[in-house]
Amino acid sequence: MSASTIGRRQAKNKDESREAVVAAFWNFSSNRYLLKDAERLRQFQEGFSAHLFRIVRVTFDLPDRDVETLFNASIPTLERRRREQKNLDPIASERLDRIASICHQVEEVFADKEATAIWMSKPNKALGGSTPILLCDTEIGARQVRRVLHALEWGNVT
Repeated sequence: MSASTIGRRQAKNKDESREAVVAAFWNFSSNRYLLKDAERLRQFQEGFSAHLFRIVRVTFDLPDRDVETLFNASIPTLERRRREQKNLDPIASERLDRIASICHQVEEVFADKEATAIWMSKPNKALGGSTPILLCDTEIGARQVRRVLHALEWGNVT
């Protein structure tokens, strides 16, 4: 087998692997908005699986420092939690839920998961150059993202 054939197979496997990881994020986020607040709160307190940090990293192509900000923990800590099958803390879990909820709204506007992931992970002029996903670390930031999203939906982006 030639080196180019091996390279193409590895690239194909990597693409398929990435697709599976991205699909896992959209599967996680697909019905978050249907849950009652009490159920969501219970899930935050229990914490989501730590393996979700990798899913978010791949889906949004985030550098380590952004992952650490979003999940309120260092990469080594997140990796250790994942290996030990421990859950994320309530802060990280709430942020993850917020990201999933916002992504659902963005997807309704763009009607495309890939476009949603790109929009969420790129600096946005209407948000003062901030990246939408990083603003989701607080509810106030998420409100700003929703405001811009609403303006996009209604064609009023400045």
